[in-house]
Amino acid sequence: MVHDTIEVDAPLRRVYDQWTQFEEFPRFMHGVVAVEQTDERHVRWRTGIAGVRREFETEIVDQLPDERIAWRTVDGGIRHRGVVTFEPVDDRHTRVRLTMEIEPEGMAERAAAALGIVSSRVSGDLRRFKDFVEDRHAATGAWRGRLRPEGARRSPERPPGTVRPSPPSPLPSPDAPQPLPPDTRKDSS
Repeated sequence: MVHDTIEVDAPLRRVYDQWTQFEEFPRFMHGVVAVEQTDERHVRWRTGIAGVRREFETEIVDQLPDERIAWRTVDGGIRHRGVVTFEPVDDRHTRVRLTMEIEPEGMAERAAAALGIVSSRVSGDLRRFKDFVEDRHAATGAWRGRLRPEGARRSPERPPGTVRPSPPSPLPSPDAPQPLPPDTRKDSS
């Protein structure tokens, strides 16, 4: 599990609006080669980290303007999910909290996670996002639509005894750890 928080010297609306511009992520996220939003809920990612290229699709499970965006992977072998929340500190500053659960594949990815490399990368990406927003007087775009969890793909039924994660709560407490969106992976057992 990766948690990180950063304070951005920009108003809440500008910070949130910029985050919704997923196709700009390669400009501040290391290892992200390209991002394409295929519809309001689905985003295709191409990454290249340490010579390993991956493509996968994420689904936005819950999006509430100026508050949160929660997602999960639905295709491509990568297994992760997360939520980013936005909280006004005052009229000119915004706190961004990111929580991600990543299931590393293979020995090298497990070692990177154990050594804190994933957490370090996320921290660096958040710092670059902060710089990206603060260097501009306006977001490069915005999408202010509301996506509700009940509109997301249904998770397949799981075998008895497995735990189904809960969907994000409607109004999470800014100080509490943020819940992650439900998982749609098919069990391989």
